[in-house]
Amino acid sequence: MIRGVLLDLGGVIYEGDHALPGAIDAVAKLHRAGLPLRFVTNTTRKTKRALLERLTKLGLDMSADELFTPAQAARDWLKAHGCSPVLVVHPNLTKEFEDIPEREKRAVVVGDAGSAFDYTHLNRAFRALIDGAAFIALAKNRTFKDEDGELSLDAGAFVTALEYASGKTATVLGKPAPDFFAAALASIDCPPEDAVMVGDDAEADIAGSLRAGLGRALLLRTGKYRAGDEARFDPQPTATLSDLAAAAGWILAQR
Repeated sequence: MIRGVLLDLGGVIYEGDHALPGAIDAVAKLHRAGLPLRFVTNTTRKTKRALLERLTKLGLDMSADELFTPAQAARDWLKAHGCSPVLVVHPNLTKEFEDIPEREKRAVVVGDAGSAFDYTHLNRAFRALIDGAAFIALAKNRTFKDEDGELSLDAGAFVTALEYASGKTATVLGKPAPDFFAAALASIDCPPEDAVMVGDDAEADIAGSLRAGLGRALLLRTGKYRAGDEARFDPQPTATLSDLAAAAGWILAQR
């Protein structure tokens, strides 16, 4: 039985400034069927508020409670551990952390900083790490599909560089971290075995969710998908489908 659905955003529901064909209707169909949805994204170039506004303009009917972002998880982590952030993030995302007070304990927080991934910012983070700061990665994806439709380097390479230089291992808060999936499912009171994840990233979305205990994971041939991805990582997807419309049909048929 499927009692909850987790959906990726970029490459599944939208690309660039437009919704993917059939995606908005597919979400509406799942909503009408009474299935609780949560949108779980590793996007870290926008605040949660800005991302919600963008999705609303695209025609997606969703609430703030349905959206789970790594930045939100990082805020919760910093509060729980009594740390202030040393940020290596996109300039658009710094607003998400502005109200966090200065504390003696610090944590380096790395997201997809884009052009802000320069030597000055990375070396500042490195020095904080060797000085005792904790190490948080909002995500550790290898690539993402950029605004121009091509794959671009994501934060994972820079997180790995800082791990290598500092000798510390980052705590990953976004996908594929099991706690990220668990938090989304807890908000709809859905056991992992009764949930399905839908995404375009065979590593973080699909293998990650299955390792976290989700019962099913559907890989879409949209977004960053490349031929052969379904066999590239273990565990492999429950099914590989053309797009979100096909996934919605699969979910409702299996329900």
